[in-house]
Amino acid sequence: MTDTTHQPQAPGKEGGAFARFLRATELDPRLIGMVGALLLIWIAFEAYSFGILGRPSMLLGASQAEANGFLTPRNLWNLSVQTAYIGIMATGMVLVIITRNIDLSVGSIMGMVGMYMGLLQVEYLTPALGLGHPSIWIITVAFGIAMGALIGGFQGALIAYLGIPSFIVTLGGLLVWRGAAFLVAGGKTIAPLDESFSLIGGGSFGALGRTGSWIFGIIACIVVIIAFIRARKSRQSHGFALRPVWAETFVIGLVCSVIIGATALVNAYIWPRGNIQKYYQNLGQPVPACAESNDTIYTDVCASFGHGFAYPVLILIAVAIFMTILMTRTRFGRYVFAIGGNPEAAALSGINTRAMTVKIFTLMGALAGIAAVIGAARQNSATNAMGNLDELYVIAAAVVGGTSLAGGVGTIHGAIIGALILTSLQTGMVLIGFGDGSYQRIVIGIALVLAVWLDIVYRKRIK
Repeated sequence: MTDTTHQPQAPGKEGGAFARFLRATELDPRLIGMVGALLLIWIAFEAYSFGILGRPSMLLGASQAEANGFLTPRNLWNLSVQTAYIGIMATGMVLVIITRNIDLSVGSIMGMVGMYMGLLQVEYLTPALGLGHPSIWIITVAFGIAMGALIGGFQGALIAYLGIPSFIVTLGGLLVWRGAAFLVAGGKTIAPLDESFSLIGGGSFGALGRTGSWIFGIIACIVVIIAFIRARKSRQSHGFALRPVWAETFVIGLVCSVIIGATALVNAYIWPRGNIQKYYQNLGQPVPACAESNDTIYTDVCASFGHGFAYPVLILIAVAIFMTILMTRTRFGRYVFAIGGNPEAAALSGINTRAMTVKIFTLMGALAGIAAVIGAARQNSATNAMGNLDELYVIAAAVVGGTSLAGGVGTIHGAIIGALILTSLQTGMVLIGFGDGSYQRIVIGIALVLAVWLDIVYRKRIK
């Protein structure tokens, strides 16, 4: 009798055409739903900003609407930068929530770390090393990440070894770290920060540039193709079912199309004329006519100064890749899901759940430190408002992205898409005139409740 247990099986033919398509391509229906919701939000704000829905933008005149619509390279580039630090913290919040914990202190940790980094630069490093010393930004970044990790590890130890619920520990942290940030600087804003450090926050000079971004995009596509080929060979060698060649080709083409499209988009956002002038003046070369005044038209010379991918976005991509590998390819990731699925069974199976809790909160604190680096660099200052209420947006991003509050379920890419959805709602409301924070919080709150309800409905249907 022939054993067919480990023979590759073709995708089933049951169900409708769309169901068969999903099985063949192995695309996650929830991921498709989130991307669809994001596109609907973008289209709705674009339509509203042009008055297509019966009302022109409240902030823009009719003649300016086309230049300042939602789906413009400038707005989408800024949207990507604004999403970066929320997305970075949301990747860590996924681990925290999967293990049935919560961290309400990430915004306060971000604010405190940002304030201490500002003080370190202004009061210690600059007087000791000199203005503009190349090691200032390196020391500051290392200090910020280490400080965030230490705070997170301390909170994790309280949760793991003293048995205090994470909600209480991090709620206390929310108050303590925010108060400490205010006291250490006496409520003052610390500015300006080191110029090299400020580049990490993005901007015309804080981006990869046109050529660098195309190189990055092409390399990313090559890496994607190699990864899919290796994954197919691995599945074949282990006797697992393979996707049809057409489905594999479709998914690769889809991913590469998104990468190339994103690269073209960020390169379509051209530097401001003032920055182009500064660039040529620093080189000691004459400023081209297209950068002389706002009345001139961009020519090929000035149009070549595309921003490209901002450094915060590149940091987010690096963090996302690292966290995805950590969650899906390592023992640490398997332990995280095991603890979230059944903490008692995980402990009985030999997993040191206490040490894992400390590690998870240490990682969450380090990610909050990275977010603080981006936030302080983008503002070129350390303020008491940094990170205020960001813990709510981070938790909401993880939940909207499909992380279950019941534990055991969550994805890194889902959290990043969730962060992009929430940031799009914020940015869109400002664009159409609902700039009051009250409206933004109402909408974010409704989106969070709706996401949890949809998650409950989805899980009931699966069961």
